[in-house]
Amino acid sequence: MHLRADVKNNYLHLLEACIRSKSLTEAKKIHQHFLKNASNITDISVLHKLTGLYISGNRLAAARHLFDEIPHPSVTLWNQFIRAYAWNGQFDVAIDLYYRMLRLCVEPNKYTYPFVLKACSGLLAVEDGVEIHSHARSSGLESDVFVCTALVDFYAKCGGLDEAKRLFNSMSSRDVVAWNAMIAGCSLYGLCDDAMRLIMQMQEEGISPNSSTIVGFLPAVGEAKALGHGKVLHGYCVRRSFYNGVVVGTGLLDMYAKCECLSYAKKIFDAMGIRNEVSWSAMIGGYVSNDCMREALELFDQMMLKDVVDPTPVTLGSVIRACAKLTDLIRGRKLHCYIVKSGSVLDILLGNTLLSMYAKCGVMDDAIRFFDEMNPKDSVSFSAIICGCVQNGNAEEALSIFQKMQLSGIDPDLTTMLGVLPACSHLAALQHGFCSHGYLVVRGFATDTLICNALIDMYSKCGKIGFAREVFDRIERRDIVSWNAMIIGYGIHGLGLEALALFHDLLASGLKPDDITFICLLSACSHSGLVMEGKHWFDAMSRDFSLAPRMEHCICMVDILGRAGHIEEAHRFIRDMPLEPDVQVWSALLSACRIHKNIDLGEEVSKKIQCLGPESTGNFVLLSNIYSSAGRWDDAADIRITQKDQGLKKTPGCSWIETNGIVHAFLGGDQSHQQSTQIFRKLEELLVEMKRLGYRAEYSFVFQDVEEEEKEQILLYHSEKLAIAFGILNLKAGKPILVTKNLRVCGDCHAAIKLITVITKREITVRDANRFHHFKDGACNCGDFW
Repeated sequence: MHLRADVKNNYLHLLEACIRSKSLTEAKKIHQHFLKNASNITDISVLHKLTGLYISGNRLAAARHLFDEIPHPSVTLWNQFIRAYAWNGQFDVAIDLYYRMLRLCVEPNKYTYPFVLKACSGLLAVEDGVEIHSHARSSGLESDVFVCTALVDFYAKCGGLDEAKRLFNSMSSRDVVAWNAMIAGCSLYGLCDDAMRLIMQMQEEGISPNSSTIVGFLPAVGEAKALGHGKVLHGYCVRRSFYNGVVVGTGLLDMYAKCECLSYAKKIFDAMGIRNEVSWSAMIGGYVSNDCMREALELFDQMMLKDVVDPTPVTLGSVIRACAKLTDLIRGRKLHCYIVKSGSVLDILLGNTLLSMYAKCGVMDDAIRFFDEMNPKDSVSFSAIICGCVQNGNAEEALSIFQKMQLSGIDPDLTTMLGVLPACSHLAALQHGFCSHGYLVVRGFATDTLICNALIDMYSKCGKIGFAREVFDRIERRDIVSWNAMIIGYGIHGLGLEALALFHDLLASGLKPDDITFICLLSACSHSGLVMEGKHWFDAMSRDFSLAPRMEHCICMVDILGRAGHIEEAHRFIRDMPLEPDVQVWSALLSACRIHKNIDLGEEVSKKIQCLGPESTGNFVLLSNIYSSAGRWDDAADIRITQKDQGLKKTPGCSWIETNGIVHAFLGGDQSHQQSTQIFRKLEELLVEMKRLGYRAEYSFVFQDVEEEEKEQILLYHSEKLAIAFGILNLKAGKPILVTKNLRVCGDCHAAIKLITVITKREITVRDANRFHHFKDGACNCGDFW
């Protein structure tokens, strides 16, 4: 049953009036009247008009309810719905509706395809988009300017820039929207020069760029830091009066900020008559990206005080990054509270930024607690907490979280692995390192230069310098970090000549060494006793490479001279330094005094350190050990009392070993391990065998005034010996043992381990705080120089 013509016309006129006035309230009243007085009447034109009205008012649920009641909706109504869903971000619903349209044999027209292709772009639904392209081609609409422009936009946004270019070049008629789509596509891929050429070309063809053209191109200009292009675009905007628009103004200030011209960006920001939340966010983000953290926080405070706009998650993320950079934990916590109150904590990007802030401020308990509460988590969340654990000295926790990540089904990405590999390096967890390398190969990450550099570091610190060199040799594009990592790797393994040879290869490659390269090279010379070579390259730094020596280079030189026994020369070097020597320089000399038992100079140096203020317990321990070695127990006790009075505690010796993918840690005299009884028994057995081979405990490395028998027991249960005994008990006969220690290996352990290699007929590698010691057949590769 249908409405009378006059009644229908009345409804239609009233609904038209609602559409013009955008009055949803009146429309609902008309809808109610229609339902009340014509409940048994179906009139498609009225239902169409009502549905369209609800769509225009963004009441999609009500519109869909009506739409589903219409027997045969027109293609126009289908298009309206697909467009509405696409513009509201419900891309999957828009695509589903398109396929439902086809199933009901409704023929799409030239307006359908642009709307559904926008949805495909939003979802990066490449397969659907390509299929819809074939539908458009079959319908003979591929060459339509609207459809072809939508296809260009789709392919450009979904990684098919070549296909986008082909379609664009095939268009017989191109309007400004088509040009904008192609320019935005080039901009998306950072092809700044290509986009600029297109802008020139479109003007040659008589089409003037509009504000959308400029806004689409500016991000590429900023990313490329093409300031010249940016100024040209700015001038064009001024001539065309685009300058005052909030979108163009925001794009310009963002471009200038990315080109590191903050003064220009601030002028544009200050001149903007209207600023929206994106404008504030761009200016604050510009300050943060240019390392002006305090200015960013001040501007954020202005925004909050003026109460002009609510901060977006992007704005809050920028401010939290500023707090992290300044390690301003108090403000960071306040922002966290604000985020919780505003309900933005569920934003995963913001959550990840908060996580990084807590990690960078060193409060890992809070970081881990927040991480555990996060739901959902993504690969960025795991990467942030893993990197935070490593940077704050908790590599074991980092590997534990990495295992949880794998169990959760989230695939580790390149950034995650750049956090995992240093954790393997720190713990000398070779099995974890091997597994990580295998994963990187499978995922195709193993050719990335950053990853290769991390692998070189990992293998070097896990005792596999040969594997590190293999990785180095396979890098397609080596940067200076690659060379530095390999040189320092050779250095810590006592392969100073190999480090020097590689440095010569670096010079031959044409790549210029940096100041870090020389720190690595001088350190390698120090570990291998290459005094003449160290002096030569220290002088060559400034003479041949125009690099002024930093404090770190001076520390290396003092170490080179001091280790080799040239203590007076080291002392003169410090006195003649162009820089004011700091605590670390004097500490290097104090360490040499301990090695060579120079008590008088050691006391003098210790006083210098006390005047400057000791940075750690290490200097107290060195002087105390010097006194103990000389039998001056009262003086040693006085130093320990002074250390205690200043609230400093000696770092206990700790060693760890990895077996079957599990890292086991031991402290000196440690009896907490579940295999302690077997470990102690094995050491007693080894002691008997060592004595048969001529071992005599070196009591000078016991720094307590106790009886000789007790000294022997103290030495026997040093942490590295406990770890080695554990390895003997748990690894197959003949399998090499790798132990890592947080302090320098003592002389007694060094002598004992040489004998243990003879007794057990296996190689033992110990990585201490300074270098690697490779023990084999009763000898160490350091030649007793360390």
